[in-house]
Order: sequence, then C-alpha cells, then structure tokens
Amino acid sequence: MAVPVTAVEPPARTVSPRHFVRLKLRVLGNNFRGQAWRIALFVLGVLFGLWFAGVGFFLLAAPGLAGESRYALMTAAFGGGVLTLGWLLLPLVFFGVDETLDPARFALLPLSRRTLVTGLLAAALVSVPALATTVTVAGLVVTAGALGGWSAALVGALGALGGLLVCVAGARAVTSAFATMLRSRRVRDLAAVLLAVLAALLGPLQLFVVAAVQQADWDRLTGVARVLGWTPFGAPWTAGVDVAEGRAGAAVVKLLITAATIGVLLLWWSRSLESAMVGAASAGPARAPRGAVGGAVAQLFPRAVGWTRRDRFGALVARECRYWWRDARRRANLITVAVVGVFVPVMVNLGGSTLVEGGAAFGEAAADASPALVSLSMVFVGVLASVTLANQFGFDGSGYAANVVAGVPGRVELRARMVAFSLYVVPILVVVAVVLALVLGRPEWLGVMAGGLFAAYGCGLAINGFISVLGAYSLPETSNPFAMNTGAGIAKSMFTLLSMVASTVAAVPFVVAAALLGDVWLWLALPLGLAYGAGAALLGTYLAGDALDRRQPELLAAVTPRR
Repeated sequence: MAVPVTAVEPPARTVSPRHFVRLKLRVLGNNFRGQAWRIALFVLGVLFGLWFAGVGFFLLAAPGLAGESRYALMTAAFGGGVLTLGWLLLPLVFFGVDETLDPARFALLPLSRRTLVTGLLAAALVSVPALATTVTVAGLVVTAGALGGWSAALVGALGALGGLLVCVAGARAVTSAFATMLRSRRVRDLAAVLLAVLAALLGPLQLFVVAAVQQADWDRLTGVARVLGWTPFGAPWTAGVDVAEGRAGAAVVKLLITAATIGVLLLWWSRSLESAMVGAASAGPARAPRGAVGGAVAQLFPRAVGWTRRDRFGALVARECRYWWRDARRRANLITVAVVGVFVPVMVNLGGSTLVEGGAAFGEAAADASPALVSLSMVFVGVLASVTLANQFGFDGSGYAANVVAGVPGRVELRARMVAFSLYVVPILVVVAVVLALVLGRPEWLGVMAGGLFAAYGCGLAINGFISVLGAYSLPETSNPFAMNTGAGIAKSMFTLLSMVASTVAAVPFVVAAALLGDVWLWLALPLGLAYGAGAALLGTYLAGDALDRRQPELLAAVTPRR
C-alpha cells in the first residue's frame, strides 16, 4: 500500500533588523554602481562628518581631561541638548533624512509594525550622521570616565547610546509626522505653525546661551544645565556625569527617562509611518467647477494665474503654480522660506542680547542698525528664497519626460518655472521687508530693504537656473517630503552652498552701495534692485535655457529615480 507523501513546508524565517541593514547596504551599493559622482559625494560627506565629529569629540571630552566637573555638566547638558535639537530640526529645513529604504515599499509585505519600525531604525543607524554623532558623544564617555572611573564611563556609554537612539528616532518621527500632515491640504496651516515653532526653537536657545555667556553667570548656567539634564534633551547625556559626582540614583532615573522617551518616539513614528504607508490623506470632497465660462481649459488655470496667455508658457505657469501649492515636498520648502525669512533678519539686526535684556536694549539695537547691515540680511533672505530652485527638476522626477517629448524650449521652461515660484515667494519677501522696517522703526529704509531683497532674489534665480540644469539629482519616490537618497544629502548641501555663495557675490554691490552712498541710496535702492534682479533673472533664463536644450536627455536621466 502506497504511503501518501505530504509536502513539508520550510519553516518561516523570522525577519530581524539585520535583514533591513543588509538590504540598505545592498540598495546603497546598487545606487553607487556606475555613479562616480555619487561615490565622490558620499566620500566627501564621510570626511566632513568625521571632521566635525572629531571637533565635537574634543569639545565634549575637554572638561573631563581638564578635571573640571562643573563644566562637564554644562557641556553635557547644553552640548547634548543642541545635538538633539539639531537632529530634530535640521532634517526639516536643510538636509532631509536618508530614505534608502522607503517605508511605503514594505506596505504589502506581512511585516508587523514592531518589525518594520525596529528594522528601519537599525537601518537608519547605519548612516554618516549616526556615525559622526557616535564619535562626537564618545567625548562624554571620556569625560565621565576621567571624572568618575569605569562605572561612570559605563553609565555614560549607556546614556550616549540612548541619546543616539533618541536623536535618530526623533528625527524619523518628526519628519514622518510632518510628511503625513503636509500631505493633507486641510491641515497644512497647522503643519506650517508647528514647523515654525520647531524652527524658531533654535533661535531662543541661541539667544539664551549667548546672553548667559556674555553675563558670565556660571551659577545660573549650572542651574539651567541641571534642569535641562532632567529633560529628554539632556537626560541621556548627563547620566555619566551624575555618577561621577556621586548621584547614582539620579543617573538611573535619567536612563529611565531616556528609555521612556525612546519608546514614545518609536510609538509616534510607528503611528505616522503606518499612515504614510496607507496612502495620501484625503484632501476633502472636490469642489464644483467655477463655471462653464472658458471651458475645460480655463478650469486648469488657478485664479492666481488667470492673467496668463492660454499657450505653452501659460500652461507651464499654471501647472507649476498648482504643484507648488499641492505637492507636499514643495510646500515644505515654501514654509521654510517663510519661517527663516522672517526670523533671520530680526536676529541679525537686533542681536542675541537685545531680545533677552528687554526694551531698552531693543531700542539701542534698533538705533545701532545700519543700511549696510540691513541690506546684508536682506541679501541673505533673497538668496535663501531662491535656493529652493537649485533642484527644481528633481521635484518632477520621471514626469519631466512629458516636457522632453513635447519639446518645450529651455528658455520658456525656466521662465515659466521662475514666474510660478515667484507668485508665492515675492509676497513673502514683501512681508519680510515690511515687518523688518516696522520692527526697526525705520520705514524710510523700506526701499533699501526691498531693493537688496529683490536684487539678491533675481541673482539667485539666475544662478539656480544653471545649477538645476547642470547639477540635478533624483529624489526618492516617497510620501515623505523630507526624504533624501543616500548621498543626496551632501549633494544638496554642496549645491546649496555653491548657490548661496555665487548669488551673494552677485548681489554684493547693493551692500557696498548701501554703505557708501548714504541717503541717496534710500531713493535709488528699490528701482535699481528691481531692475537688477529682473535683468539677472532674464539673463539667467536666456543662458541656462540654451544649456537645458542641449541637456534634456541627460537631465531626465539624472532626475529619474533608480529602482
């Protein structure tokens, strides 16, 4: 009698964090294959990261090597707090986060939420910023060991590891949460307010630290450091110092605070991550058409661009205008321009001690402000506003193929993109100039402010037109507007630096004129600034447009994400 043969299924393999790490390394290697420029930028990023990490290591280790326990607490609390705050805010406004493993690609796999979050966290730890942070906070371990022996060094190492997890988990949770909110058009205003609050936290911290150092009240600083040490920003970093000072119980409590913070951040991240994987949030019911007047073509043009011609240029302006309002990645850049554009000029012209010491100092700082300093701050804002277009074709990705197939002339393409972007940015720049004039109590300087602002903005448009054509790079296909491919973060920072330096040099004559011409420049700055900026932008579209016509296939290949 034949015995039936039953198929034996192989035991299911358990997915662990190491699988995510191996997958990230494999994807990273595939992205580098045949891309020499990416390899070069990655190596450059590693070198920069290690250099900054080395500097940070010696700064944090110095109190322990010098035997100064008093300064060790302040260094650990303030240095660790700034480091944590930087991890939370810098990805939102500058670098982005590495999304080599896009969470959305795991949506259809039978993975639990815990497996996905721990795996992505492990993969995030395999990065240049995490390595640089590890080297930096090792200085705290050295300080704790030098002051309290091996037991303090061990607790300091545990605290440093917990602090690193807080930084990485916090950065991912914040960017994922804002990505979810910015996808929903109903809550974009709330996201803008929250982002403004987060970005503005850097300013008050800087003001407080600068003012405290200037006053040299070390007892006050020590008290603030002890309070900060009981918050998630300082608890992991000061645990080792507490053991060295004989407060082992306090160190245990701070490690518990660190563990609880990590748990809360991972829970927050898992909630927003699941929402991001499901899909885009609903924008609400569609509104009824504005009417039958003009037909279907007229309905494609937003009200803000109803004045444009119904031709290729007008269609491009309408499309870009709609994308800047609806695309979460682009909207995040507009929010950054609005927040930093208002905050930086006030900081530059009023100074740190001004806002801390009160009204008298406020009046003195406003009196000390000069047209040259105001023009310099306005140049920075104009340059910062235009730098968003440094990778404007990267926002389109493979969708740019439609323009290539249609044979859109390069000059028309760049001119339309600049006009659509300016419809949003120019009102922001006007508000920045008016607000600063009111804050300083110098309405007669409004022309100087606006002139320098628009001159720098026009120069920035021209420079970034070239950079966007010659140095474009792809962005990950993900719902997270702050996500960056591995190696693209250093590319973004290098192109941003190049754009800002070149645009500032082009706008320097307005700062020199404000310093030398005196009251005459109050009347000439605005018309000359408008003419200078508009002429630079038009010249940029003329020259960069020719380069775009020659490089359309290469540009499409550069901005198309690699699978």
